[in-house]
Amino acid sequence: MAVPEHTEADGRTAPDARAATLTEVLKAIGAGAYVVDERGRIIAVNARAEDLLARTAGDLLGHDAHDLLHRDVHGQPLPKTRCHMRRAFHAGRIAWAEKDHFVRGDGSVLQVSWTITPYDTGDEASGALVVFHGATRGPEADARPEAAAGPLPELERLALLAETTTRLTSTLDAEEALRRLVALVVPRLADWAVIDLITERDEVWRKAVVHAEGDSLVYHEELQGPMPPIPEESPMPLSRALRGAASTLAGPQTYRREPDSGIAVEQRRLFDATGIRSAAIAPIHSAREVLGALTLGRAGHPGDFTPADLHLIEDITRRAGLALDNARLYQRQRKVAETMQNHLLPQMPRVPGLEMTVRYLPAPDASQVGGDWYDAFPLSDGATALAIGDVVGHDLEAAAGMAQVRNMLRAYAWSQTKPPSRIVERLDEAIRHITDVTMATMILARLEEADHGRWKLSWSNAGHPPPLLISHDGLAEYLTDGHGLLLGVKAAPRPDATTLLPPGSTLVLYTDGLIEELGHTIDEGLQRLRRHAAALAHRPLASFTDQLLRRVRPAENDDDVALLALRTPVPRA
Repeated sequence: MAVPEHTEADGRTAPDARAATLTEVLKAIGAGAYVVDERGRIIAVNARAEDLLARTAGDLLGHDAHDLLHRDVHGQPLPKTRCHMRRAFHAGRIAWAEKDHFVRGDGSVLQVSWTITPYDTGDEASGALVVFHGATRGPEADARPEAAAGPLPELERLALLAETTTRLTSTLDAEEALRRLVALVVPRLADWAVIDLITERDEVWRKAVVHAEGDSLVYHEELQGPMPPIPEESPMPLSRALRGAASTLAGPQTYRREPDSGIAVEQRRLFDATGIRSAAIAPIHSAREVLGALTLGRAGHPGDFTPADLHLIEDITRRAGLALDNARLYQRQRKVAETMQNHLLPQMPRVPGLEMTVRYLPAPDASQVGGDWYDAFPLSDGATALAIGDVVGHDLEAAAGMAQVRNMLRAYAWSQTKPPSRIVERLDEAIRHITDVTMATMILARLEEADHGRWKLSWSNAGHPPPLLISHDGLAEYLTDGHGLLLGVKAAPRPDATTLLPPGSTLVLYTDGLIEELGHTIDEGLQRLRRHAAALAHRPLASFTDQLLRRVRPAENDDDVALLALRTPVPRA
């Protein structure tokens, strides 16, 4: 399978983040398959389609699928008004045909059967997935009615499984995965869907009872909630599914007998309340454990479920199990990371006469904790130390390195209070010899009250973005003095710098996640920070900090951000 490598002069689609997902999905389809964007242009194709059409991916990608492929029985271009596939594509509905014609790369006409289904390509506009075989399997057919009874045709089954894979594996939010699962199967396979999940404490919870009403999916909360425990020996369908047994069929009569467990009582209540006359119940499990069960029910939907339907439903629940297992593992990792973060990032000391606030925003796609850090603590001579730093990485390993650096810094700063450069030199030496940290940046500052109510700031900068000082009147300047090499590079003398903080001024220490943006220079990020900080100078410090993060942090930022801000008092008149 291939995707376009660049944007052509005629407007063909360029590669983007969807390519990897489409590649994996189409590889798994045993028939010819391609995906088109919202304009009907081919954006992905599998190897089977290349073979059937006698065309390379380069011959297909970026072209309008109808113009390139669709022909009548005589090999002549098919008018768009007569193309059933094109009508279904623009209507955003599923359709299929058993006898149609594509033109191959050598000019010969290939008789095909195909199905088309709406497909989320990852853009704001939806595309479509086309799956086709190069041989007929019956008389010519028009679109399959949405509510037709009986098992899905092979092409439509493949399309549904492909869509299930990409929809469920593209989220790490368990609740969102369940919503997507329901939307995939209702009303396509049934008009009721029920999802029972086993929690991490081995409790059963009925997470969703959903009914298709017209074009809407209605959640019946009165039927949702906690369920009785799973019986160990019950032969009833849901109990067996929750123990991981094979899928089964059920109906109202299944639960008319004397109930053998609390779950059987709840199932009878479900059938009575919903009017389901035919149901298919399948376990949802991962490679490690049973996660729950999916019940599909038909009340108004024509036709009853048959054993032939169970294989498809099991394929769907198998994919759902993998998605839910991934989501749960991610949630566990995030919980561990959040707990670690709460213990690693310190509480700020109260310094009489000063306002101080801090913020930490985790990397959105990492494990919610990283190598960015801040600190403020009293020194043995009564001054206050301020620090901000960044250990390379944004994962748990970076967080562990950050904890090492911060703890050593506190010890060195307490034993030798000044100058900051000497403390940074000792820290740098220790990092290179007794830690696993390969590289880090940091600012260490010393803050003490000077004469006439003013505050003196001394600092040493080890390869970190410069502090920003904003006056009470909104004049903003970067403190670029005192700048030296990163930590962990090599032993080198460290410079110091000193300045007096004007009354009512705001000092901002931050990490590079606030200013770095893909496709833009650091200078552009620094200018953006300076401009917004100056505009917010009149805000209370907490509001200043929150608004600064909201306005300055790039929307596509994939790094964590630490920020420390303090404000000196304005003398009373």
